[in-house]
Amino acid sequence: MIEIFLAAPVAWTIFVVTIAISLLVFSQEQLYGRLMLHPYSVSRGRMQYTIISSGFIHKDWTHLIFNMMSFYFFAIPLERYFLGHWQFGLIYFVCLIFSDLPTIVKHRDDYGYHSLGASGAISGVIFSCILFAPTASMYLMFLPIPMPAWLFGILYLIYCWYASKQSRDTINHDAHFFGAICGIMVTIILNHQIIPHFLNQLGLH
Repeated sequence: MIEIFLAAPVAWTIFVVTIAISLLVFSQEQLYGRLMLHPYSVSRGRMQYTIISSGFIHKDWTHLIFNMMSFYFFAIPLERYFLGHWQFGLIYFVCLIFSDLPTIVKHRDDYGYHSLGASGAISGVIFSCILFAPTASMYLMFLPIPMPAWLFGILYLIYCWYASKQSRDTINHDAHFFGAICGIMVTIILNHQIIPHFLNQLGLH
């Protein structure tokens, strides 16, 4: 058990802390107001900490389980096999922060808008993994057919962009989209050889 933790200590710590804080909020709903991202307040210099804290709470069990399953399958391997410990921590928190910035700008005058969840950071993690293993098999939730990771990435970005423009649900698609883009950019900055590696994996270099 210790060996498993030490192989990816940053990811495991984030995993456990996220679940613990989410469960705490489930039982003490008044904490939602203190921890959720509130763009109206943040844009006016208040509650800036919610840019971070909102990534450690979730709306309900379904939201938490889906995000933590995605985190488990991508974050642990990313830290253990591809990036390393401090690099993984950096990419996770940079994506968590920067995935929220477009939302803050977009909803800065919308007092009733709130956002929560780790989806932006997890999108960054997923797209970092895609750069390292573009031919690995992945699935879209609504289309259970295996496809190469690079194709999944393209479809994911198209869907997030389209869904954000339509705004027909309560999901923060902007955070998903910009988290993914941030994950790509930070991975390239941390590992300059990732682009030729990516192209080699696809047989294009």
